[in-house]
Amino acid sequence: MLETIQNILPLLLPIVIIDLGFRIFAIVDIIKEDRRVKGDNKILWVIGIAIINFGWIIYFLFGRDD
Repeated sequence: MLETIQNILPLLLPIVIIDLGFRIFAIVDIIKEDRRVKGDNKILWVIGIAIINFGWIIYFLFGRDD
């Protein structure tokens, strides 16, 4: 079991780091004072990004109200 995790970890670690980076970037983007989001509820978008796997993709595709 431990050997399997050690074999998979080098493959998953970059994906986890990229996901975390985009989550942080999306949350910082939402917090900006001049940023408008769909539904005008920034708190729900932040919670969605924090909870949903790859929720930042949904935000960047559908949540920004430019």
